[in-house]
Amino acid sequence: MTLANALFPAPVPHPERAAVLGEVHARPFHAVPTPTRLVHFAFMTAPAEAQAAREALDVFCREHGLQGPGAGSKHFRVTLGNQSLRFEQHSEFTTYTLEQAGDPAQPFVPAAGNIASVFAALPQPGRHLVSVDLHLLRPDPAPDLDLLFDPASLAASNVLGGRACVACDFLPVNGFVRILLLDRGLDPASAGALTVRLLEIETYRVLALLGLPAAQRLAPVVAEAEAALAAISSAMASGSGLEEDNLLLERLTALAAQSEAEATRAAFRFGASRAYDGIVQQRLVAIGEEPLDMRQTLAAFLSRRLHPAMRTCQMLQERQAELAVKLARAANLLRTRVDVAIERQNRDLLRSMNERARMQLRLQQTVEGLSVAAITYYVVGLFSYVFKAAHESGLMRLDAGIATALIVPVALVGIALIVRRIRREHTD
Repeated sequence: MTLANALFPAPVPHPERAAVLGEVHARPFHAVPTPTRLVHFAFMTAPAEAQAAREALDVFCREHGLQGPGAGSKHFRVTLGNQSLRFEQHSEFTTYTLEQAGDPAQPFVPAAGNIASVFAALPQPGRHLVSVDLHLLRPDPAPDLDLLFDPASLAASNVLGGRACVACDFLPVNGFVRILLLDRGLDPASAGALTVRLLEIETYRVLALLGLPAAQRLAPVVAEAEAALAAISSAMASGSGLEEDNLLLERLTALAAQSEAEATRAAFRFGASRAYDGIVQQRLVAIGEEPLDMRQTLAAFLSRRLHPAMRTCQMLQERQAELAVKLARAANLLRTRVDVAIERQNRDLLRSMNERARMQLRLQQTVEGLSVAAITYYVVGLFSYVFKAAHESGLMRLDAGIATALIVPVALVGIALIVRRIRREHTD
């Protein structure tokens, strides 16, 4: 054992330490010589589709005697003759980038579809979203940008301090958005980093715009929910009774559940659009654009087209949040009114029950009075028999009728006291 090992034993690493340390080195830039042609595809992929795409690429590489991507690999690059293929997997999409030498004089010749034959042997991993044809060449001679691109949509600028010029109209030609990159003094490392950033700008731009169709689909739904809430609020103001309030509360609860479901489904898409838009802005800053021949820059073009879409998504998400707050407030108010109405009904019910109990008590007292009289009558009748027998046998000189009359108040008082005692014991 060395002295270093003795003084500092190796600590137990965190389970995610290797992944965290390796993240800053993921998807490295590769040197790109001039001229070079890059054909880039992006597909939306679920986790199962991404795994299937990686396995298909591994089979393709092994069939050609090459080492394929390892299990769980998110980034892979392989050389196929005079072409190289870069494979990347992200959280919700997968990209393929094919790289080969380009024509030094004629931009975008031959057509991108003619040089992407390798993809015929690979299954499409998911829903196709992005196709980019990027051509890097030197401006000898400089091509006429107005002939290559649509002048109405053309965006062009100097980048990296004037060492390169980029032009694009963001319009698909034969299915591919074309980006022309003119090398005015780039080294291969800078060219490789710049091409990756330009491909990412187009990829993340399209991904960011996926939130716009979701916003357009949800806009009428939110408007309908707002109108329904307004109608329920107007009905609440009329105060038409407990039964009507219960029906309104059911409608309000159903409306809140529907609104929350829609907001939950759209939350990921809107959040992803914000994140992708942030990446686009970062990449635009990284390439360091400067105006070229009074043309609009890529950042200016995208700010005019992309920012309104992002604001639409943000506005709709804010409307959903405000609607949720209003629904919760209206539901609480209506629920409180229903509770108050129920408490009022309970109060009236208790009052009627108290009145019935009071009447029952009075009736019971009346019955008790009658029962005292009846019992006294029967007791006095028994004593009358005793008095008659005693008088006839000579045991009592007092007349039986007088004795019976005298015993009546005594029996009445005695029986009343006994009944009162029994009632008091039951009351206790």
